[in-house]
Amino acid sequence: MTATAHPNVANSVGLAEFLATAGTLTLAQRKLIVDQALILLDQNYAHLPLKVAMHAVNPVQRLRVLRARLERQTDATAEPEWQFHRELSSTFHSVRDLHTNYLLPAPFAGKIAFLPFQLERCFAADGTEQYLVARTVANFNGLALGAEVTHWNGMPIARAVALNGAIFAGSNTAANLARGLESLTLRPLVIQLPPDEDWVVVTYQGAAGPEEIRVDWQVTDNLPPMTDVDSLSPAAAAQGVDLDSDEKARAKKLLHAPKVIAAEATGEAVAMSVTDVPTTMPGVFRARPVVTPSGTFGHLRIFTFSVDDPEGFLKEFVRLAALLPQNGLIVDVRDNGGGHIFASEFLLQTMTPHAISPEPVQFLSTPLNLRICRRHADDPTGQIDLGPWFPSLSTSTETGQAFSNAATITPVDGANAVGQTYHGPVLLITDARCYSATDIFAAGWADHELGPILGVDDNTGAGGANVWTHGLLMTLLKIPAPGDPESPYKALPNKANMRVSIRRTLRVGKLSGTPVEDLGVRPTEQHKLTRKDLLEGNVDLLARAGSLLAALPVRRLGVAVAGTTVSLDTVNLDRVDIYVDGRPATSLDVTDGAHTATLTTTGSEVRVEGFSEGRLVAARKVAS
Repeated sequence: MTATAHPNVANSVGLAEFLATAGTLTLAQRKLIVDQALILLDQNYAHLPLKVAMHAVNPVQRLRVLRARLERQTDATAEPEWQFHRELSSTFHSVRDLHTNYLLPAPFAGKIAFLPFQLERCFAADGTEQYLVARTVANFNGLALGAEVTHWNGMPIARAVALNGAIFAGSNTAANLARGLESLTLRPLVIQLPPDEDWVVVTYQGAAGPEEIRVDWQVTDNLPPMTDVDSLSPAAAAQGVDLDSDEKARAKKLLHAPKVIAAEATGEAVAMSVTDVPTTMPGVFRARPVVTPSGTFGHLRIFTFSVDDPEGFLKEFVRLAALLPQNGLIVDVRDNGGGHIFASEFLLQTMTPHAISPEPVQFLSTPLNLRICRRHADDPTGQIDLGPWFPSLSTSTETGQAFSNAATITPVDGANAVGQTYHGPVLLITDARCYSATDIFAAGWADHELGPILGVDDNTGAGGANVWTHGLLMTLLKIPAPGDPESPYKALPNKANMRVSIRRTLRVGKLSGTPVEDLGVRPTEQHKLTRKDLLEGNVDLLARAGSLLAALPVRRLGVAVAGTTVSLDTVNLDRVDIYVDGRPATSLDVTDGAHTATLTTTGSEVRVEGFSEGRLVAARKVAS
């Protein structure tokens, strides 16, 4: 490691040295942790009925058995702490829900275990699966970029990935494999157990045939999260994030993109390459024109939705998209584990002329969820309004409803405040690492029919929920003062924590009422990543995306308002209707080119709707 690496990486320690500091939980503290896990899974967990039915698991009974076993132990006879963590983690992993987690206490919290390289899967021309070294940490010379790994500790690499994925289970096969591959070389210790081995033996194809290298696991501090999810705030209450992916995304910046961290620290608009559009959010967006055999299109990568300011996030997306080619936009959300649900659903309006219906969510009908919603039914803190769910929960005992009514987390007004700003065709790229708020975004994209979805896997990660931490749940029964004297939530020891899917999300549109959890969003088109994709900037993937965009119509709807005069610039439209403050003002037939309409009234907002063969295909709002 050299000075070009981030200081956290340069100051990492060996796994064995780190583990020597672990193991301080008393038996009483372990019992407390299990008791709190029972409360969350039995009384708060929105997906419990689904998981019991779909995966034939019983996490509540497993916790009861563990609790009974702890009662038969003493501090002197207690099992090793790693064994306790393994059993509790395994119980949470059994529900195959990356929102619902046991978060390990100190010294694991805030740490990552890593190998100094990252593998990615691709396919040869004949369909053969390959695993290549896609990134390396600064000054690691043991494996070259593009080296093909064939075995992992003597095991064929595909089998090692599959077995690892079964431990860190996702909601479907594609998600399992994606998690298994990532976790071979990178593990956030707050959510994943440390590796069992101190080092790995990697077999790869060298110039003269198979070669082996031993690589040691290292441990260091991860970058801190964007949002304090234990304290009540609009951002904490609207979280839809896979913590594993969010931790790994920050770790990947730390290990492989220290320049991005430095750029974020400046707060200024920067471009990470000569072709990029400068942005003040380089860890969130990457925007650039890409040249493909089918033409030049915009490529806007969204790395995360983990932001505290969804309106600022939306504004920057609109600005970047406006600076890219207007004949087609590739929105790429691969490897995005989610974040702020508002941010994900606010973006949809910018790429469709139709009104956006945010995905509704439901609580599981339990007495504890009712207590929480009753306490915040009138939004006494100004931070979270649970009023829409309270009436149905209060009558669920009489009605027998398993879930509350469905209402939206994302405000409908906010999801439609800006309206369409990009009028060219749009395409979404997904993979199995898309999760949570990104699943919600992909589902909204499909439900509102924005455009094709090109997947490099056959499904997204299939995480459909709003997630709250044990710390936030405890806070909700403490405020406003005085706190609930009978709150079942107790402070956890040594910075331990837990998260739970508190509200499940449902689809809208043609699949209205269908849960996102475990089902995910399937692409309309699929592309298997190639070696050139991994090593040459996704060249084949973007070529495929370009060919799909080139087959779609390009439209334009430029609008300028000066008093009662509306100037229009249209392409591929045959009629426009103009509204002033929501009321019809005028309509005119158009062809490609410039047009002028004169209004008989003025107002604060003009909305223009463009049609083609009687179908609404473009819209724009302008303040007047």
